[in-house]
Amino acid sequence: MLEKRLRELNQDHIARLLERSAGFVSQERLSTDLDQVDVPLVMKLIGGELLYKEQKMLSVTPADVVAASFADTGEAAAYREHGEKLLRQGRVAALIVAGGQGSRLGIDAPKGVVEAAPLSAKSLFCIHSQKIVALCRKYRASIPVFIMTSRANDDQTRTYFSENDFFALDRNQVHFFMQGMLPSLSPEGTFLLSREGSLFMNPDGHGGTFSALRKNGCLDIMRGMDIEEIFYFQVDNPLVRICDPLFIGLHNRKGADMSSKVVHKRSYEEKVGVIAVVDGKTQVVEYSDMSDDMRYATDETGEMLYWAGNLAIHLIRRDFAETLTREGLMLPYHKAEKMIPTLDEFGNPVEEKGIKFETFIFDALPLAQKSITLEVLRKDEFAPVKNMTGEDSLESSREMQSALHRSWLEEAGIKVGKGIQVEISPLFALDRSDLQGRISQLPSEIDRDIYLKGPDEPGDGN
Repeated sequence: MLEKRLRELNQDHIARLLERSAGFVSQERLSTDLDQVDVPLVMKLIGGELLYKEQKMLSVTPADVVAASFADTGEAAAYREHGEKLLRQGRVAALIVAGGQGSRLGIDAPKGVVEAAPLSAKSLFCIHSQKIVALCRKYRASIPVFIMTSRANDDQTRTYFSENDFFALDRNQVHFFMQGMLPSLSPEGTFLLSREGSLFMNPDGHGGTFSALRKNGCLDIMRGMDIEEIFYFQVDNPLVRICDPLFIGLHNRKGADMSSKVVHKRSYEEKVGVIAVVDGKTQVVEYSDMSDDMRYATDETGEMLYWAGNLAIHLIRRDFAETLTREGLMLPYHKAEKMIPTLDEFGNPVEEKGIKFETFIFDALPLAQKSITLEVLRKDEFAPVKNMTGEDSLESSREMQSALHRSWLEEAGIKVGKGIQVEISPLFALDRSDLQGRISQLPSEIDRDIYLKGPDEPGDGN
């Protein structure tokens, strides 16, 4: 009986609503939500266990970062070749974190469907999928794709891929799995109702990727495929170099458990976490946790000392992910106070102060026995789509994509007119080196906007 289950969890306030047949409470949805709740975990969180505790950070030093310039060295070539070998052997999986909605971008749909490309209006999902198709063709390999959705967008995401024929990916290559959810609580530790009359649930954070992989059998699937490495990234960055062979080679050859890509912060005030060594462990220090002494620290030349901005692009050994989840997720839970849209005891919509719990994937870094941090250039690999305009926006991302592709053409000796927009499909060229092999197909001078599509790609290309 549902009321009994609620009372056993000390949620008498909801049980009483059911007993008086309050019409604004959905018994069916409540039962479904309770079935999804990890009750022992929630009880521990209510009791104050498993929570993140702010560190004193007795010793903080800059991370040991492999400079972006390393990519052009002879030594890098050997690591790149090793990464390519792992791709050819089918030892690498791609993991897209795509649980967010595009509400800040003006759509009531998964963020992955946002039309982010500068000329073709391809969606984020399309761009990432075509990169993986191109990688599979280039290395004559199968790269499984794991897409983490949320309760809010799982059906829409699956439908979107199906309606678009999986963007030329083999549908058996694509594995959808849902992020875990946790109930939001009142300050007194009671569940809050959603406006729909069920429990107000919130995603358990990107750190929940690990437990979601295990719960949904994805780690078992990977093990069955002999996957060694998981390339993790978030859906909102169309410039991400998916399964970058240099990154894979460095990480794997060095025996790292979890590695990260970073860019140089724009300024001391850019609100991004930095990778540093804290008390002997590599970890991300969130912007809000940085003291002014750390934030504004400089080196002996007067340059920013803690500049290694975290991109949320990681390589994770599959067996490391298995270890982290063998007996429950080993990451701490962060609590945040938020105003929650809920219902009062009479069914009236109100907002109440509530507590959300979530985990962060970068909290796994200190648990890694070894970690590699690789610097990349922002203009080459990081153009996130978070807002409509301004910094890190749809507008700025399109400009950066066009500027990058324009630079590829110019470096190949092609003259591009001022103000010309350029878009190069991943199916035409994945990177600068791929483009060099197709120069004979291009004019020596370009004087109008140009979209270079793949030979078997539908749409209007040039």
